[in-house]
Amino acid sequence: MTSTSEQAAGPAEAGQVRRTPLRWAVFVAAVVLQLAVVYAPSSGPGGGVPYLDKAVHAAIFGLVAWAGLRLRLPAGPLLGVLGAHAVLSEVLQGTLLPRRSGDVLDTVADVVGIALGALAAGHHFERVERARRQRDAGRRAPDEPGL
Repeated sequence: MTSTSEQAAGPAEAGQVRRTPLRWAVFVAAVVLQLAVVYAPSSGPGGGVPYLDKAVHAAIFGLVAWAGLRLRLPAGPLLGVLGAHAVLSEVLQGTLLPRRSGDVLDTVADVVGIALGALAAGHHFERVERARRQRDAGRRAPDEPGL
């Protein structure tokens, strides 16, 4: 049996972000919203506002990327699936949804949204990591070298 001081640090102590039920709920809600918006039978209101459709595409794909990365899902597979979905959704809109049309610019907006979501999540993680390093530096002995 190991003593308390020898046990591995828990996720919060190790500086890891936990996969809490709230983070899962945000991610699932973002995915459901994305699917509802992308595969709705019609493109919805806002036809008179220029580029609103592109902003919505960027926002919903960016939200899923941000929420998934905040959940600490593996970035490569998550962003790859989102990129593939950006292309596939436009093909499906153009071929299977009668009142929708596929648009290459929508795919571009989706990819821009994915990149912005990843950047926003990365900025958050950088802040968390910087705070952890500062906290750890305060715990080190004065003669102990830094990173």
